[in-house]
Amino acid sequence: MRRREKFIVVSILLSLGLLATQYIPLDWRYLSVIVLFVLSYFSSAWALAEDLQPHEWLTIIPFPALYASAVALFYFLLPEMFWSRLIIVGIFGVGMYALFLTSNIFSVAKGRSIQLLYAAHAMALFFTMITSLLFSNVVFSLRLPFYLNAISLFIAHFPLVLMSLWSIELDKKITKETMLYSLIFTLILTEFGTLFSFLPMQIWNQSLFIMSFLYVGLSVLQSFFKGRLFKNTINEYNLVAILMLILFVILFPGK
Repeated sequence: MRRREKFIVVSILLSLGLLATQYIPLDWRYLSVIVLFVLSYFSSAWALAEDLQPHEWLTIIPFPALYASAVALFYFLLPEMFWSRLIIVGIFGVGMYALFLTSNIFSVAKGRSIQLLYAAHAMALFFTMITSLLFSNVVFSLRLPFYLNAISLFIAHFPLVLMSLWSIELDKKITKETMLYSLIFTLILTEFGTLFSFLPMQIWNQSLFIMSFLYVGLSVLQSFFKGRLFKNTINEYNLVAILMLILFVILFPGK
């Protein structure tokens, strides 16, 4: 079976798996998400097996599984309307296929530069933002204690940050520098999430701020890893950060 055929088969199977989670009793739904994560992880490994290296089990394979888990968890929050959920399943399937193509580019681009790598970085950043937004929305929707929010946000975002930074240089291993920057940035992002746990803000606003902070932070770090963190680049991201701060002040509760 050719690689693209594998991507299509796995995308369809995971889409059906996502749809099936909605027909499982409520008490078993979170367990079904774990099962979907495991299924997504190993089916992704099968689809990408040709060029897979040992370290890529931590840098490439988790991405589709995290995306599937984020959509599945958010799926529970949607109204119980068959057609709306069917549309989400269709969008999920298309997104999963696109994510497989992106992961495949990272896998085959090791040690050489290919033109599609720039498009893959842009697509990966897009899916990272979507996954972050959905995970954050679910975490804040559960109304957990602040420390559980912090733990959940860290677990959800650390692999996303690690994969995003590793994909810049596509090293043959996960370097200490990549691990350190990923850990520090995820801890800072988690602190912001913990702060939002104490504020009576709307859930979507909290999630969007987390996603925006992730976007700015990853963009700066990726520019740094590329050696392109110039003054103009810093000024551009400072402007985005200022706009985020203004929006936060405008939307700040109880002002």
